[in-house]
Amino acid sequence: MELEQESPEDWWEVEALFDLCFAPGREALSSYRLREGVAPIAPLCRVGRGDGALACAIRAWPVRVGGAPAALVGPVAVHPTRQGEGLGAALIGDLAERAPSLGWSRLLLVGDAPYYGRFGFSRLSAVEMPPPTNPDRVLGRGDWAGVSGPVTRWSDPPA
Repeated sequence: MELEQESPEDWWEVEALFDLCFAPGREALSSYRLREGVAPIAPLCRVGRGDGALACAIRAWPVRVGGAPAALVGPVAVHPTRQGEGLGAALIGDLAERAPSLGWSRLLLVGDAPYYGRFGFSRLSAVEMPPPTNPDRVLGRGDWAGVSGPVTRWSDPPA
């Protein structure tokens, strides 16, 4: 399956996939507060289709960590009928490969370390996601040397 950039016409279909794949109330999570009113990083928002139907999607959003730019990865979703085909891995791998060439040297996500560790993500003990995020699930990949502090919205002034 080929991945392509999400288009504006895909927005609501992708949102419906996220609703299908995640628990009700997903938008109450702290990561959504960081995304509110901020445009996603369009070249990193990707979709995959099979037989014309949306099979998977990933988005990324600009944030600041202690004032330094980072891409907040997620949500990542694979349609339940397509799970187990490696589409989630393809989405993460594609984004991780493309991000540095687009100027995003730091990737941040909240997730399961054993799963995302295979893509080069590891725990960021010096990065503080807004509560109630479990600090053990704050993971990063890329150039995090000397970067620490709270994660803030991109549109807020740098710290």
